Amino acid sequence: MTTEILLNYGLLVFLVTVALALAAMRHLFPVAMLTGLYSLLSASLFTLLDAPDVALTEAAVGAGVTTVLFLATFGLTRAREKPVKASRQIIGLVVTLTTGATLVYASLDMPHFGAADTPVQTHPLRHKYLVAEQQEVDVPNTVTAVLGSYRGYDTLGETAVVFTAGLGVLLLLGRSRRAPRSDKA
Repeated sequence: MTTEILLNYGLLVFLVTVALALAAMRHLFPVAMLTGLYSLLSASLFTLLDAPDVALTEAAVGAGVTTVLFLATFGLTRAREKPVKASRQIIGLVVTLTTGATLVYASLDMPHFGAADTPVQTHPLRHKYLVAEQQEVDVPNTVTAVLGSYRGYDTLGETAVVFTAGLGVLLLLGRSRRAPRSDKA
């Protein structure tokens, strides 16, 4: 077993441990911190899987922006979860299990991994992106090469839109906090 596989399994064990700790906590501040840790571990796993574009997005959005938004929300609301009735917990569990079963059932219709008759294998641009990309861009992950090189301007535009949206939310949260309250109804 190589070191990379051991690191992958180690990160997966940490991810499961953090997920179980998240499910058990009732105070929301540690939940926000553990959510950021979960995203950071996910970004590390994506880096090991040669997907640095996904890792950067997960680190920026999951560990960075989401954690800041959680903390800003806690400043406006309570930081402790309200107790939930047992009947509502059962409803939530049923909805979660039904959704999971539906997703598993839907995945049974998907083509098998690596099958020769899938659209990925039969598309005319397959050779361009999977073979010529190695000579043109020299990045080991094809998705990263496509997003960072062939679709670089598109990715830059998407990043600008996400950054602008996050900045707008932060400005709106800051403005509503400073707005004077009127007692007249």
